[in-house]
Amino acid sequence: MENPVLTENERIDDLDCNGFCIIQNPSCFCFGMDAVLLSNFTVGKPSAKVMDLGTGTGVIPLLMKAKGKGADFTGLEIQHDMAEMASRSIKLNHVEDSCRIVEGDIRNVREMYEHGSFDIVTSNPPYISESSGLNNPSSSVNIARHEILVNLEEVIAAASYLLNSGGSFNMVHKPFRLPEIIELMKRYKLEPKRIQLVQPFVDKEPNMVLIEAVKGAGAFCKVLPTLIVRDEDGQYTKELLKYYGK
Repeated sequence: MENPVLTENERIDDLDCNGFCIIQNPSCFCFGMDAVLLSNFTVGKPSAKVMDLGTGTGVIPLLMKAKGKGADFTGLEIQHDMAEMASRSIKLNHVEDSCRIVEGDIRNVREMYEHGSFDIVTSNPPYISESSGLNNPSSSVNIARHEILVNLEEVIAAASYLLNSGGSFNMVHKPFRLPEIIELMKRYKLEPKRIQLVQPFVDKEPNMVLIEAVKGAGAFCKVLPTLIVRDEDGQYTKELLKYYGK
């Protein structure tokens, strides 16, 4: 694999999936476990056209491509530096024929794409409302974590617009916002179909929720067994390691 030109503080990380790698900058925003879990939780189709909203480093499209969960992938990212770095990761993996990074605003998808253009939409959006939580010295981290440039309703509205009838929206978020998430999904004709909570330890409350909703579907939701990240010894559980392909 040909090494790209890296800028200051950048590094190449192995995704441990089909030989794929990704460029990251630890002084900006690096992907976490939530992105890995979402890429595994999402049920792909070999012929699917996939959009990742707020793609950041481009990790979700790359992981889904590596796992064969679609045929065509687009990552939409508003931050120029992140979009440029993600584009170089696409080139690094030689998947330009089926993956692309588009610099743009989630709130402007109606001007960028036709209604119902995608089969699957994914998103690992900012979790925290703009007025809440601690700020990080890095502006890119703030934008990734806080609803500064886009809020939950705008992400869900964009997903609904982009999806064709029967298409699925897959998102990872915080459990304390689950009532709001479900209410907004229903408002935008996205019916929750699968929910999975994620606990850091068996005796700790969930700190993540994975949710799939289907455009225009009937009401029926399956709650999957809770995923426990670490066992009593602090080691990753077998279930969690499966998500990492180990």
